[in-house]
Amino acid sequence: MTDTPNLTPVFDGHNDTLLSLERRAQTAKQRSFFEEANYDHIDLPRARKGGFAGGLFAMFTPSVRSKPEPGEETDFDDPKHFRQIRQQDALDYTLKLLEIAEELEAQGDSAVKICRSTEAIKEAMAADQLAMMLHVEGAECIDKDFEALHMLYDRGLRSLGPVWSRETIFGHGVPMTYDHGPDIGPGLTETGKELVRVCNQTGIQLDVSHLNEKGFWDLASITDKPIVASHSNVFSICPMSRNLTDKQLDAIAESKGLVGINFAVFFLRPDGQLNADTPLDVMLRHADYLINKLGEDGVALGSDYDGCLVANEIKDVAGLPKLIDAFRRADFGEELISKIAHRNWISVLERAGI
Repeated sequence: MTDTPNLTPVFDGHNDTLLSLERRAQTAKQRSFFEEANYDHIDLPRARKGGFAGGLFAMFTPSVRSKPEPGEETDFDDPKHFRQIRQQDALDYTLKLLEIAEELEAQGDSAVKICRSTEAIKEAMAADQLAMMLHVEGAECIDKDFEALHMLYDRGLRSLGPVWSRETIFGHGVPMTYDHGPDIGPGLTETGKELVRVCNQTGIQLDVSHLNEKGFWDLASITDKPIVASHSNVFSICPMSRNLTDKQLDAIAESKGLVGINFAVFFLRPDGQLNADTPLDVMLRHADYLINKLGEDGVALGSDYDGCLVANEIKDVAGLPKLIDAFRRADFGEELISKIAHRNWISVLERAGI
């Protein structure tokens, strides 16, 4: 999925592109995934320029359906963005996003492939197809009897975060609060604990990004799969409640799990500021720390493209080679770079039985 053969392929752990496409469709500034835009983060032409070979595409139901004004999407103090959502409403919206993914696969002339296994990801990447694996971010769309979970699995769902940063019947999401740890609120409910077991049995990867600390430990005590945080960073570098403490990182390492580095500047910067003028050295600092805690097999990318403010130097998916070059300048070595860029995601999905 590259225009330049020498580009390092990237399989990324998290983006909100399906949500971005749906929201744009409701505005005068619609965009096609198959045409290059100069706004938002991912489309097929820019993916080819950047070596973006695929990733986990989130199906997220926002509390506010309309596209936020610039800056409003990061207004963490406005309660309207964190309102709870009815299960049927969330399911309807999730199916709308799923249909967008299916349309991309159908309309893409074999350029896009929804992948239901790690083997399918490998095959798609080898065939120069964009490998799309479906993820639900915040499980409001899942009912307490898990009928929707099984229906979505049949449609291609292979990864799920029990919560976003709000309360569900499964547990409590951690708010996005600077200079505050993730120990906020109670853990998983009994239904949430059962969700962990059902996902393990069904073959759906669980994602602890957005889960508060008590929920994290509840999940860790139940799951028999690797613990994955698809788009989170290091709390000791950036003390944002969404980031991971050393104790959590130790548990992820023990499970042979993985952390995807989030490109959101306010989860990277030690000052937690919404400032796109953020040097890539800050990302390298998180990468170094995670490698030391998790080993070379436990670190990957989880950009949060189309869902956050990224550094100007990267800008969008076409800017991924700049990050890869930064890794090279830091003497990471081609073997480690390849692992971080795509191999570690594929390996952890295999270890999860996907």
